[in-house]
Amino acid sequence: MTTTPALAEGRRGVLQRRIRLIVGVTIAYNLVEAVVAVTAGSIASSAALIGFGLDSVIEVLSAAAVAWQFTRRDPERWEKGTLRVIAVAFFALAAYVTVSSVLALAGQEPVRHSPLGIAITALSVVVMPFLSFAERRAGRELGSATAVADSKQTLVCTWLSAAVLVGLVANSLFGWWWADAVAGLVIAAFAIREGVEAWRGDACATSVGMLLENDADEHDHHDHEHHHDR
Repeated sequence: MTTTPALAEGRRGVLQRRIRLIVGVTIAYNLVEAVVAVTAGSIASSAALIGFGLDSVIEVLSAAAVAWQFTRRDPERWEKGTLRVIAVAFFALAAYVTVSSVLALAGQEPVRHSPLGIAITALSVVVMPFLSFAERRAGRELGSATAVADSKQTLVCTWLSAAVLVGLVANSLFGWWWADAVAGLVIAAFAIREGVEAWRGDACATSVGMLLENDADEHDHHDHEHHHDR
């Protein structure tokens, strides 16, 4: 069964370096986003912003966990445990944001105007689709299912940013304090979905693992060719 024609070695190297760069930028941006969102959320008493920031933290930690996994001698042996840890982190996030949002709704807790929160979520709505598109295009040409899956994950984060942004803007413009709590519940639903996927072993947070696997993939490819020759 033939897939895409074999890429020239030079072009393959260019695409692998491009994906490494995109994923590196995505992880670095997530770290900045996490710090800014949690800080802005704490100042504004915004459950959605704090949840958004914590989600970014978990995305980075999951990538780091996968990277750690691939430093082990037998990565497959650690895979289920690594993914379960990631899943539990997402479930904990979902529980925290759900409780915070429900308490905010019940107590009609006012959310302060957050220019910093609006700025970071608006920036994410612009930056994330660009990173997603660049990674998906390179991943498709390289024939990397992991890169394409990771690009879709980045796109989902864009919708998450948009939900929080709408909540913050609605609160600032119209005084809809409850919009923030609703955005928080959207994040909780997203975190549960992410947790279920990780628990099943279908997590998209394998971008770092993919980078570490790149060299191994080439060896596997050659091994398969040797098997076919026999």
